[in-house]
Amino acid sequence: MSAQPASALAVLDWRRSTFAMYAAVRAAASPAEGHALWRAQRDRMFREHPATPLLPEDRPGFDGLVVPAYDPDWRFEAEVEPTGSARLDVPTGTDGVVPFERVGLVRLPDVGTLDVWRLASYGGGIFVPVRDASAGTPGGTYGGGRYLLDTVKGADLGGGGGRLVLDLNFAYNPSCAYDPEWACPLAPAGNRLTVAIPAGERSFS
Repeated sequence: MSAQPASALAVLDWRRSTFAMYAAVRAAASPAEGHALWRAQRDRMFREHPATPLLPEDRPGFDGLVVPAYDPDWRFEAEVEPTGSARLDVPTGTDGVVPFERVGLVRLPDVGTLDVWRLASYGGGIFVPVRDASAGTPGGTYGGGRYLLDTVKGADLGGGGGRLVLDLNFAYNPSCAYDPEWACPLAPAGNRLTVAIPAGERSFS
């Protein structure tokens, strides 16, 4: 199966691997152990999987994604607070226009607030993107922002009783950060922070 574009079965296997990876993260003895597992598995998938988002020319020299060591200060468990309704229609290259509805917001102490979105189409799912003040700067994060949660695709850190685990150490780049052919949902205004976040995946070069 070719990786560019990845076949439907390769993408299916990528999704299965992602779901299994996050299940192992949630079951880990500690967040730091879960983070180490997450880093190792993502590096392996990017390096070896036929559905890797890496461009063909970036694969031979790939030696891992740039992710700082785990820092517990960037882990939060936040209540989803009600807020006014809003809709976000995101045109993508592969899935047409993807609709999202805002279901609330979360407050991260000393960091800011982030809108929480629901995928308003088949499959549902919670989506929390984030763009911090270092986005687009040298050594910073991807200019379009990163993803914290995308549960319909497996990126789920847990929580319960109206609360979500939001661990910025697990913030990761969307596929368009590696391949410009992808069109990804990026962080809207309510998901942009005025502080720099040193945790999570850095910009890919």
